[in-house]
Amino acid sequence: MVVAPGPSMRVISWNILHGLVIPPVNQSNQLAALRTATSQVVANYQPDFICLQEVDYCQPRSELINQTKEIAQAAGLNNWAFLPAISGTPGEKWEKIKNLNSSIITDENEKLITKRGYGIGIATNRTITKLYTKQLGRSLIGLPLMIPNETGRGGKFIYVHDEPRVALIAQLEGGITIATTHLSFVPGVNIFQLNKLTRYLTKIPGHKIIAGDLNLPANIPSKLSKYSSLATTPTYPSWKEKIQFDYIMVEKKSLRENKINSKFLMNGSRPVISDHIPIGVEINFQ
Repeated sequence: MVVAPGPSMRVISWNILHGLVIPPVNQSNQLAALRTATSQVVANYQPDFICLQEVDYCQPRSELINQTKEIAQAAGLNNWAFLPAISGTPGEKWEKIKNLNSSIITDENEKLITKRGYGIGIATNRTITKLYTKQLGRSLIGLPLMIPNETGRGGKFIYVHDEPRVALIAQLEGGITIATTHLSFVPGVNIFQLNKLTRYLTKIPGHKIIAGDLNLPANIPSKLSKYSSLATTPTYPSWKEKIQFDYIMVEKKSLRENKINSKFLMNGSRPVISDHIPIGVEINFQ
């Protein structure tokens, strides 16, 4: 008996580094750069669902735009949502978000919210039936992290304080749930956050997908959780990819039971923004 294939979906995860052009030498028109980068990503992946990290909302450094909405419109995706992890600007003055659920920004409430935010977002052409949020905590210590040099050659290290980490979870029509997150860069803390998220997802029925910048190399997320990565490929740094920090993952039991199969989407070009390149997978649900 031949089993007909089930519905499929192209999912990508993209840390956009708040739309920063790489190398960071000319930031005079970030909106144009964001739209150009999105066009590059759409041409390469034709995504049905985009998970975004390091996203700005009404930030002076990124021309006061709603980056999630701009990416959704440029990609031709009708539904979008942004969840701030902090109110304010990372590395400067910021506050923890006290009520995540009431802080979700969509088309319905965008005009009412002008406070600066930084966090994660989603954009899709699928119908979202419900949005969930999860607070994942933060590390009390920071670490030296590499940032791109203005010369465009390599990077330099600066000490960075950690911020609160959150997850935005979209339940879609058809029993598919996709969670995006950006985990801490502090070793051990990110593993704790990942497992906190996977435990929370057990409360939601249907197929579950986790996509985001997990700040964990060498496929560690697959080794230390109940989820398995659908793609193994370096995603950082964008000028010479050596390390995989970005993942698209599904439950291991779904793979064992042949409920899901997938195809890796090759990256054909580097977008003009960010120190990460996107990662994409076409997922078929049985």
